[in-house]
Amino acid sequence: MENVQVYNELEQRVRDRTAELEAANQELEAFAYTLSHDLRSPLAAIDGHSTLLLNEYGSKIDEQAKLYFSRMCLAAERMNNQIEHMLSLHQLSRVEIQPQKVNLSNIAQEILAHLKASEPNRQVETTIQEELTAYGDPVLLRVVLENLLSNAWKYTSQRQKAQIEFGAMPKSNSSPTFYVRDNGAGFNMTYAQKLFRPFQRMHSQTEFSGTGVGLASVQRIIQKHGGNIWAEAAVDRGASFYFTLPEEPVQEGRR
Repeated sequence: MENVQVYNELEQRVRDRTAELEAANQELEAFAYTLSHDLRSPLAAIDGHSTLLLNEYGSKIDEQAKLYFSRMCLAAERMNNQIEHMLSLHQLSRVEIQPQKVNLSNIAQEILAHLKASEPNRQVETTIQEELTAYGDPVLLRVVLENLLSNAWKYTSQRQKAQIEFGAMPKSNSSPTFYVRDNGAGFNMTYAQKLFRPFQRMHSQTEFSGTGVGLASVQRIIQKHGGNIWAEAAVDRGASFYFTLPEEPVQEGRR
């Protein structure tokens, strides 16, 4: 009798927890809908009407007024970008992982080659350890490396001789630990807990542009793969981002 009672209590807890998760998912869907529709409509109106005023009445208003309208358009564009990134972050939680063996070194090479081509005048020394592989979703892992390497590229922009490295720590009994390291602006580790929170940034927009969503997306992807991510840095002495990934295929939900 006692076993039956315990079983019934556990079953009820599972039902309650399932109901809570379903309610949370519904709230997330409602929030995503609000972002996608209810917020975008007035934002588009602000941007559109501001642009029309500049185009139609630009010759009749002074330079100060033009500046105000331009700032309104810029602010609307920035907010729209933030909405896009928030929706992307939301969608990441719904993506199913399609794991396979992925050559991370090749992906890093492609990303850095593209970054170099975009700014050919920069002097950046890049080091990529060869044949680094992991099991995971190739599309999502590319997003991870694109964010981490693009950040390293951005935050070394004020270095005369920038250095960016992608490699792996000496193998131990645990999952492989990869890293992206740079000699850029770095940050104060006192505020490291803000790194992976959406829209939390270590630097002002005037110093380095960005939305503050990239690292939150990276963390979500790594966690979906059953891994961890953390960082070490010092102000003006660069930063290192470490992350773990499984050596064997992992189905989503297995942790």
